[in-house]
Amino acid sequence: MDKEYYLAELLPFWKEINQSARNALTAASMPVYYKAGTLLHAGREDCNGLFLLVSGRVRVYSITAEGKEVTLFRLLDRDVCLFSASCIMRNINFDVYISAEMDTEAVRIPAGIYDRLSKEQVSIAGFTNELLSSRMSDVMDIMEQVLFLSFDKRLARFLLDESALEQSDTLTLTHEQIANHLGSAREVVSRMLKYFSGEGLVAVSRGKIRLLNVDGLMALSQ
Repeated sequence: MDKEYYLAELLPFWKEINQSARNALTAASMPVYYKAGTLLHAGREDCNGLFLLVSGRVRVYSITAEGKEVTLFRLLDRDVCLFSASCIMRNINFDVYISAEMDTEAVRIPAGIYDRLSKEQVSIAGFTNELLSSRMSDVMDIMEQVLFLSFDKRLARFLLDESALEQSDTLTLTHEQIANHLGSAREVVSRMLKYFSGEGLVAVSRGKIRLLNVDGLMALSQ
């Protein structure tokens, strides 16, 4: 892997920083590979640094006081994973977990070198603040959904989002996996999917959910 190529491609500030900073980032960064299901980051005590995603997909999630997982957002090819360097960001005071949803290839920038350079280069600090603001907006949107939307609406939105992500009307998902994404219980997901099936919105089979009425799900999600 040509790590310098991906640093230049995926870091918007690359052309704005001096050559010394570029050399430092290139020297410190390293290609990394994660199999599907691997945990990349496990809370505030874990500080791997930034990940520049070359290929694959990762899931960023939190765990409630009741021990339930809630997906905050996903990151895809060419995204920058910032929360994996949460130890250097004073604004993040909750635990975030990051796992690979599929085999993932990335470039990792260690937290220490990124923190030092962001204090020296205003363009790096600006990028960090802008990206953090965007991700926190995603987090707040999910929290608002959890607090204020009924579960049928949240599930309908989730199924539509998954369909768009997978580019397919047939989703390979267990009820347990959906529960982990939505911070709910498997039994609640199963009951709601049974209701959706009865309304002709989806067809449910073992490990698969097929969307039958996208317009109906969209109307429900509103």
